[in-house]
Amino acid sequence: MDKESATHVWLVLFKAAHAVERNATASIAALGLGLSDFAVLELLLHKGPQPVNRIGRKILLSSGSITAGIDRLEARELVQRVGDPGDLRSRIVELTDAGRKLAAQAFAKHALDMEETMSVMRPREREDLVRLLKKLGLWAAARAESAAAEETAKHRTPAANRRPMRSRAR
Repeated sequence: MDKESATHVWLVLFKAAHAVERNATASIAALGLGLSDFAVLELLLHKGPQPVNRIGRKILLSSGSITAGIDRLEARELVQRVGDPGDLRSRIVELTDAGRKLAAQAFAKHALDMEETMSVMRPREREDLVRLLKKLGLWAAARAESAAAEETAKHRTPAANRRPMRSRAR
């Protein structure tokens, strides 16, 4: 296999991401948290109180998964839901004092663990890697969106070709 082939690059990227993820997961598990719970706490620590649906979008969880995660964190008294004064239908999630303390400690420990994982790379290499991964990610996301739009368009029947519905009343 050619070292510069797209499939080889993908395979190397996949294996590296998987290895880094194993380190990240182990770091977070050592804190008594799951990956999604840690992501919620970290987001709230750094971005402040957020609506439930925004948290789900930011950390890439479905509405059911984010609700279950918030329920778990609320049961541990790490977060609380409060009404959104701007939208009575919406709930805002915020850290409790215990949640803020745990999130700050967890993030500091996790940051040290990730520094150790990334210590093989010099600062300039990290900058280059981030730049290249963003370039690749943006291109791949745009390509995936375009393909999804084309697939959706293929399955739509133009209005002119639709058969009129027959009345069932006879």
